[in-house]
Amino acid sequence: MASVQSWLKPDLPDRHSDAGGEVSRFKNLWKQAFDETVAQASVQPPTHAAASRDETKASAQPHEGQSEQGVGDSHQQAEQDPPAGSETPVDADQTSARIDYAEESLKGLIINAAQALWDDKDALRVFLGVVRRGEGFVRLADAVAERRPANATFYGVRSREFEVDTSPARHELRMLRRLLNERRLKLGLSFTDLGKQSGVSSDDWIRWYTHDELPRRDAVVAFSHVTRLTLKDHVLLLGLWDAAHEALEAQRRFEALPTRIGFDEASSLRESATPRTWALAGVAGEEQRVYGPDLATGTAPAFVVAGPPKSGRSTALVNIALSLLSVGTRVALAAPEASPLRELADRSGVVACFVRHGLRTDELEEAVSSASPEEPVIVVIDDANVLAECEAGSMLESLVQHGFQEGTALVAALREDKLPLGLGWLGETEKAHRGLLLSPQERSAGDVIGVRIGDSVIGRPITPGRGWLHLGDGKLMAVAVPG
Repeated sequence: MASVQSWLKPDLPDRHSDAGGEVSRFKNLWKQAFDETVAQASVQPPTHAAASRDETKASAQPHEGQSEQGVGDSHQQAEQDPPAGSETPVDADQTSARIDYAEESLKGLIINAAQALWDDKDALRVFLGVVRRGEGFVRLADAVAERRPANATFYGVRSREFEVDTSPARHELRMLRRLLNERRLKLGLSFTDLGKQSGVSSDDWIRWYTHDELPRRDAVVAFSHVTRLTLKDHVLLLGLWDAAHEALEAQRRFEALPTRIGFDEASSLRESATPRTWALAGVAGEEQRVYGPDLATGTAPAFVVAGPPKSGRSTALVNIALSLLSVGTRVALAAPEASPLRELADRSGVVACFVRHGLRTDELEEAVSSASPEEPVIVVIDDANVLAECEAGSMLESLVQHGFQEGTALVAALREDKLPLGLGWLGETEKAHRGLLLSPQERSAGDVIGVRIGDSVIGRPITPGRGWLHLGDGKLMAVAVPG
């Protein structure tokens, strides 16, 4: 019963006055076991194993005068008591047979459910819409939609065949669907009625409903007109649609990111007019453009890279440092833990590279002493949380507070599980309201870069070099980090 409840997860239109009778009728259908094989309604010819089972089943049918219970008991006893001294091997053919057996039972369940719903065409179409989620059952759904099927033998099985993939806009889609469905059922509109009155095909409405898809915007507007929504609900409906659409577009852009791109290739995409304080953060767009912050502009001269372990934070910092060095901008590096950032220590333009867990004020002052707006020095720190309470904390805070006037800026990378940043120099970086989130897992990560993030961004599998860039304009951009 649990499996049918999952297939009939969408609320079916209440078209029957005797709900209890329908439930009893449906339960009785579940208990039926007829001799007609499921293969007759199957979309594929039965395998050899399935054919063999049919023959075995036919030979095991009760003869006249013999009870079905007796046959069942003898069959069960034969399974439980193998011949003495023999073993019951489990080979690939037996495993395949059990899988095919479960699939055939699943098809039988679909056939019986379709028969039970045959008189309620709207409910049947919704149910078959759910069945069509499973690619291997589309033809079966089409077949039982054309004519009423005969009963089929089935057995209780559990399947994930008809589940839909989790949508990045699941929250918005759930709220949108609830609003649409509540209003539709309140007015007693079936999908057929809705199709006629809205001018949008009822097949489209059922597909959107059963596949958790986003309806077209014009269909949502038509629904609002047909159901005479209040202005408040109309605005809410369109707002939910816009939010879901943006989340799905973000997913599309994320999936369109280049699989791999090196720093040299990405650097060649840089426009010649970009300033010396511009840093390469990532590549995005179908046209593959490079994006990053200009550290000499914005609300504060800072930029944060955050993400869980193995998300590519250090690689992102190396790209930022290299992009600055390539145009003659000087950098001071700090890597208190093992980091590829240390490998840049001997590069021309690197004024200092600090590798200890403690950072002193005097050594940092010396590193940035020659900085000016014309000849800036950018401080790049990996594993910044390790230096959260270092001696040079006040100096680092000053770099952000007075960086525009003194020609300094700060780029810091830290682990997501060390958030929030709190007070001190790390907290000062939040005033920039920009940064790069790599494979974020928690909503709180958005606070570090000045933007709220939702289900469409968090919780994805950790993929090194894939993240979301915020440049202070309130928009998240899916980017690939070169490396």
